[in-house]
Amino acid sequence: MTVAAPPAVPGAPLPASLRWALMFGNFVIGCGVMSVAGTLNDISRSLDVSVALAGQLIAIAAATMAFGAPLLAGWVADFDRRRLLALALLWYGAGHAISALMPSYAALWPVRALTMLAAAVFTPQAAAAIGFMAAPHERGRAITFIFLGWSVASVLGLPLSAWIGETFGWEFAFGAIAALSLAAAVWVFAVMPDNVRPAALSLRAWKDVLTNPVLMAMVLVTALSGAGQFTLFSYFAPYYKHTLGASTEQITGLLMWFGAFGLIGNVVLTRVIDRVGPNVAVAFTLSLIALSLLAWPLGATLIGTAVVLIPWALGCFASNSTQQARLGMAAPALAPALMALNTSAIYLGQAVGASSGGWLIAHGGYAPLNWFGLAWLLAAITLSLWAGRRTVVFA
Repeated sequence: MTVAAPPAVPGAPLPASLRWALMFGNFVIGCGVMSVAGTLNDISRSLDVSVALAGQLIAIAAATMAFGAPLLAGWVADFDRRRLLALALLWYGAGHAISALMPSYAALWPVRALTMLAAAVFTPQAAAAIGFMAAPHERGRAITFIFLGWSVASVLGLPLSAWIGETFGWEFAFGAIAALSLAAAVWVFAVMPDNVRPAALSLRAWKDVLTNPVLMAMVLVTALSGAGQFTLFSYFAPYYKHTLGASTEQITGLLMWFGAFGLIGNVVLTRVIDRVGPNVAVAFTLSLIALSLLAWPLGATLIGTAVVLIPWALGCFASNSTQQARLGMAAPALAPALMALNTSAIYLGQAVGASSGGWLIAHGGYAPLNWFGLAWLLAAITLSLWAGRRTVVFA
C-alpha cells in the first residue's frame, strides 16, 4: 500500500470518502465481534461443546477488548492514525483467518482473544481521529456516522454469519471476515490523511478522567447497558432455534429484522442528536431497550418475537453511538482516553452479559435472561439521568 495521502487539517471539512472508509472499518469490526453470536449453534456442534461454553468465546473476546482498549490507547498515542488503523484491520483479518483453522475449542479461544486486540484499537482510535479532525459543530454527527458501521453489521454481518455458519460452517464465516478486513485496511490507508495524531494524554490527564465522577458515570452507563443487552443478545441464535423452533432461514430473518431496525435507529440519531442533545438521546434509546426486555415474555412466537424486538433494535446501536458522541462533546480534549474507556466499557458489558447469560442458561434455561437484562438496563438509565443533570463541557 503506497497511496499518497494529504496531511491532516483539523477542523477542515471532512471528505465523504474518509467517513465511509471508517464506517466500513467499523462494519468489519462489528461483523467480527458478532460472528460468534451468529455462528454459536455451529461452533457448539462442530467443536462438541455446550452452547453455554461456546458463548464464553464472546465473554473471552470482550474481556480482552475491555482491558486492551485503555491500555493500548496509551501505547499507540504517538502512532500516525493512518498506519495504525490500517494495521489494526490487517491484524483483525489475519486473526480471523487463523481462527478458522483451529481444530478445537481449546485452540480457538486464545487466538480469538488475540484477534480482538485489533478491535480494541480500531473502534476508539477511529472515533478519536475523526473527532480530532472534525469541526466542533459537526463532531457529534461525524462520530455517530462512523458508528453506523456497527448497525450495518447487525443488518448484514450477524444474520449472514448465522446463515453461513448453519449452511457451510463457522470457519467460512470467519474466512469472509478475514477478506473484508483486508479490503477495509486498503480503503482506510488510501483515504486517511497523514499525520493524524490526537494529542497524547499525560498521566495527569488520565487522572482527571478517572477521578471525574460525571465522566466516569457516563462510561459506566455503557457497561451497564451492554451487560443488560448481552445477557440475552449473545444467545439469540440458540434461543430462536431451541425455544421457538426456528429454522436456519427464520433465524437469519429475525437477525436481519433486528439489524434493519438497528440501522434505522442509528440513521435517525445522526440527524437529531445535535438538536436534542446526547443526554436526551441516551435516555430515550436505553428506555427503548428496556421496553423490549420487559415485554420479552409476550413474544412466544416468531411473529411475537419480531414485534417485541423493534424497540430494542431501534435503541441498541443508537445508544452506543450517542454515548460516544456524548463523551466526545463533554470533554473534547480528553476524547482519546474517553473513547478508549467507553470502548472498554462496551466490551466489559458484553463480557459480563455473555458470562452471566451462559451461567443462567446452564442453571435455569433461557427464561430468566430478559429479567436479569432488564435489571442492568434500569440501573443504566438511572445513572444516565444522574450524569445528564450534572453534565458540563470540560476543557
